[in-house]
Amino acid sequence: MTYANVGTLGSLPGERDRLVEILTRRSADLEQAGCLLYEVGVNDERPDTVFVAELWTSAAAHQSSLELDSVQAAIQEARSLLSGEMGGFRFEVMGSPLRD
Repeated sequence: MTYANVGTLGSLPGERDRLVEILTRRSADLEQAGCLLYEVGVNDERPDTVFVAELWTSAAAHQSSLELDSVQAAIQEARSLLSGEMGGFRFEVMGSPLRD
């Protein structure tokens, strides 16, 4: 069953675009780990927030991806840009009107 992780990351003031740059770097590792979708967005009404929507082949695939060297490096690079404000939710996808 497909697994979704949708959340927000708070950035330090003025660091949102740098955080987006780190999160949107091309990564073949994520695809190989089972990531089906990884979308990063912003909303000018929340200038210090980055929105992330992830879709994975499974919760286990998502969890395993956190151990990849490339993911750990990105986390380390982004850490100093984060305010510590985070939110979101995770769920098992039950279906979609766009696919069988």
